Amino acid sequence: MRQARLLPSRRDAVTTGLLATAGAVLPVSRAAASSAVPGSGVVLQWYDLTLQAVAAANYPEPVTQSRAWAVSWLAAARAVGQGHGARYSVAAFASALHDVLAALVPGQQAELNAALASTLAGVPDGTAKESGIAAGQREAVAVLAQRGGDGLDTASVDIPFTPPPAAPGVWQPTPPAFGPAVRAGQGGARPFLLASGSQFRLGPPPALGSATYLGALAEVRAVGVATSSVRTPVQTDTALFWEPNSINIFVQVLRSVVADSAVASSAVADASRGLRWQARLVAAFHVITIDAQIAIYDSKYAYLFWRPVTAIRTGSVATDPSWTPLFSTPRHPEYPSGHGGYAGAAELTLHALAGPRPVQPISATSATDPGSVHTYRAWSTITQENIDGRVWEGIHFRFSDLRGVQLGREVAAYSLSRLHKLGL
Repeated sequence: MRQARLLPSRRDAVTTGLLATAGAVLPVSRAAASSAVPGSGVVLQWYDLTLQAVAAANYPEPVTQSRAWAVSWLAAARAVGQGHGARYSVAAFASALHDVLAALVPGQQAELNAALASTLAGVPDGTAKESGIAAGQREAVAVLAQRGGDGLDTASVDIPFTPPPAAPGVWQPTPPAFGPAVRAGQGGARPFLLASGSQFRLGPPPALGSATYLGALAEVRAVGVATSSVRTPVQTDTALFWEPNSINIFVQVLRSVVADSAVASSAVADASRGLRWQARLVAAFHVITIDAQIAIYDSKYAYLFWRPVTAIRTGSVATDPSWTPLFSTPRHPEYPSGHGGYAGAAELTLHALAGPRPVQPISATSATDPGSVHTYRAWSTITQENIDGRVWEGIHFRFSDLRGVQLGREVAAYSLSRLHKLGL
């Protein structure tokens, strides 16, 4: 088990304030509770089918992976919310997911067709079943149309970008490949609930001569170098664990929340955590974290701040032309951290919708840290690991991680109070 130190105590006050802003929409109504269907089996089956379809699509950018989750589960949550009773709900839920995923990943059509037939075979025939199927099909068409041209496709996210001339503090392509920038168009994508990606644009990064910058520079230089003599085995494990995209870890976390919902106490008012609650949770999680990803990249490309490897190799503070981070630096600007923004939005969303802490400890694994299992008893621990891991990898200044978390939380607080605008 790995647990990182918690964020500073101010985090609790900030989170409390943001949750108060999100406020009244968080409890699920008694009407929603009455439409819940027993068990989590059908939800987990279609959760795993979504994961399989997204993996098969092989989207090169994480936000496009997130979009497939958000669009499919938004359609499912809306469809389930239109009626009552288990027969209707299961038919609506599976039909919506099937139709959206088949449209987005046609190569998975056969697997999805078989899964839908299996799910519907378990629902007794009748008006409720037929109405549910029709609702699922209707919502799939509607959501796909509503999100068409939203700028979250790979071509729109990865528009060409020419960096400005090299100068202190200005982002430049990074070693070893010095490849072109990616995700330059992501900040201009159409959010689900934000007015625009710039709505919560951060202030500028710290000045190069400031104590904040110089302290962060010294930290990442010492602990983030590939050959660091001060990075501990525990720190290296955290760095290895969080090297992949955030969605790779959080889909495991979210699945555990869904699985645990069958035995959860009534932490959200007194509502049953059945199918409707589960579908809403998964849809809301991905909608909100997408908006956070859009906001993060708006700030990244607004400020174009340099990465630690560029600062250490070419800067004015004890330069070291051979300095190499533990991991190769991602090909986009430094400030703020995308991992931080995702974690901040995820933390606040899970706190608001699933309760202040996991019902049971949640375990996750990472493809870049074979054999290591991280177990979480608090949402904030996941956030702290993101902050620390990106510094210990040598690819972020700590202030970029902290400000990314701040931005993610602000996006989540705003979006949580507006989920009803999406029919959630």
